[in-house]
Amino acid sequence: MISLEELFCAVDDFCQVFEPLWDKQLMGDGLKHRQRHRQLCLSEMMTITIAFHQSHYRNFKGFYLNQVRGHWLQAFPKLVSYQRFVEWMPSTLMPLSIYLHSCFGQCTGVSVMDSTKIQVCHNRRIKMHKVFQNIGKRGKTSVDWFFGFKLHLVCNDVGQLLNIAVTSGNTDDRKPVLNLLKGLSGKVVADRGYISQKLFEQLLTQMGIQLITKPKRNMKNKLMPLIDKLLTRKRSIIETIIDQLKNISQIEHSRHRSPVNFLVNLVCGLIAYCLQPKKPSLNIDAFFLPSA
Repeated sequence: MISLEELFCAVDDFCQVFEPLWDKQLMGDGLKHRQRHRQLCLSEMMTITIAFHQSHYRNFKGFYLNQVRGHWLQAFPKLVSYQRFVEWMPSTLMPLSIYLHSCFGQCTGVSVMDSTKIQVCHNRRIKMHKVFQNIGKRGKTSVDWFFGFKLHLVCNDVGQLLNIAVTSGNTDDRKPVLNLLKGLSGKVVADRGYISQKLFEQLLTQMGIQLITKPKRNMKNKLMPLIDKLLTRKRSIIETIIDQLKNISQIEHSRHRSPVNFLVNLVCGLIAYCLQPKKPSLNIDAFFLPSA
């Protein structure tokens, strides 16, 4: 966990470059409008929303009222009420999304890919749920059914995120793979849910990527290089990342009251993970070194 000062400096450096470019891209209607400046600048709002996912608080309201207004008044002297801050949060989605992409790591030649459910309500309340009524879909994992979305992730061997995608809960894991792996190279390790001869050939011919998966139990056993077989046993790194995203960064909960704020919460959780100094790693250098 980085300090509040370090977090604000990183976010503010980004905003100083982003905001002038963003203002140039905005389209006007030809009329003059009053430009009222908010009490909190964009970098302050982004810092607060990201800092929540680095804290021990389980809900944002408690974090804002107790931690931010109770202990961080000197750092943010122009704080507004909780209700006002929540009304402003949707306006941070675009800059947060762009900042997330700037936090992605570099492809190292060995990547790991997986997806996880983002459940937005308990299964018993699916028919009564209204916030994501026309957006979320029922999906199925290896354990149970759920209602919500899927988060697709790709990371490198040192635990850095390379790309992400969000789809409805009933989307096949293989559908967003081509866009998810765009710009990457080398080997990509995945679970059995990504097995597809057509997908394997597309990745190899179009992008030069080798997809490595364990064969299903009912499939004929094929010879696999020892290195590839060992890599399939190291796929747990992506599961560790998902566990940290859900239990530390809290990207999954059922208290959302707005689809936009749901995305803000998700993106901030991913940013909080990207900024943490220690990440799970495969120690790939030692992994490929021959034993003495």
